[in-house]
Amino acid sequence: MASHTILELKEKINSFPKKDLIPLPTPLRKLKNLSQDLEGPEIFIKRDDLTGLAFGGNKSRKLEFIIQDVLDKKADVVITWASVQSNWCLQTSAAARKFGIEPIMLLFKTYELTEEYDGNLLLDYILDADIRIKEIEDRKIMRVKDIQEIIEEVINEVKEKGHTPYVAPIGGSMVDGSMEKPLGAISYVNAFAEMLEQMGEDSEVNYVIHASGSGGTQAGLAAGAKASKDNAKVLGISVSDEKEPYRDEVFNIAQDTVKALGLDFSMEREDIIVFDEYIKEGYGVVNREVSDAIRLLAVREGIFLDPVYTGKAMTALIDLVKKGYFKKEDKIVYFHTGGTAALFPNKYRLVDFLKP
Repeated sequence: MASHTILELKEKINSFPKKDLIPLPTPLRKLKNLSQDLEGPEIFIKRDDLTGLAFGGNKSRKLEFIIQDVLDKKADVVITWASVQSNWCLQTSAAARKFGIEPIMLLFKTYELTEEYDGNLLLDYILDADIRIKEIEDRKIMRVKDIQEIIEEVINEVKEKGHTPYVAPIGGSMVDGSMEKPLGAISYVNAFAEMLEQMGEDSEVNYVIHASGSGGTQAGLAAGAKASKDNAKVLGISVSDEKEPYRDEVFNIAQDTVKALGLDFSMEREDIIVFDEYIKEGYGVVNREVSDAIRLLAVREGIFLDPVYTGKAMTALIDLVKKGYFKKEDKIVYFHTGGTAALFPNKYRLVDFLKP
């Protein structure tokens, strides 16, 4: 497999038009205190929580490409879906509003949180998004086909009012709905190249670790790793789905990404590394380990994580270091993918676990 330079990767990515929504590059810093505390590898943090759109987060990178696609298709309404406290839906609502597009958010009760206007749901409301909270028996809502009847009903409603809908797949990850290319994953090939530039040529990255939800972030990072640095392993910490079926989803997105960018290699299933051991009680359920990880990074580095995604990824990182998964000389980049607004609707559980 031929390795691509960062410049070559960026040229391929730049062939896809996008809107400038966020200031890039996001900061990359060494977590000196955490690295010292764990007596293990050097740990760096990529601050994709600081993308700046609606509290920030990884979805804003994806939306630079997706909003351009919405506009190119002459759509004036964007329809998407996720759970009630979705980071994706919040950032999509904000990006849509910025370009005069009406956001319709289908928010499913996928775990036990009230419908109180708090966290991301409060911010959706402030953005005047069309919020539609839905009950669902099967909690799998990854693809359009999983909620086909609901999506078709909303599409027909939008068309009857004389508008043009764009169906954006959950997380901006899969080729689905109105999105014909893996635009979200392409943005994370770009993020991988950006990270390498910031680390510098003399500083080899051994591992990248992040919370993995709808698959686009991991697929893009894995494709970027294979394109540019064969020995950098991307570890996806699943927040909801079991390893094997989820790994296949990420693999498919990664294959689509490599094809869309015209890269001269194929992804292999072993390029996709998923840990599902840290799901524990389930998606969005706060536990003691996650609460402790959130407090540790806050106290030692002044950085806040969220309990649904990044807290679980940090829990995994700490545990893997303690188990000797990494060498002491390894360099690890932890991607902070945002979602801190979810701290607030989970406040009671967090306090219960953290109080003496």
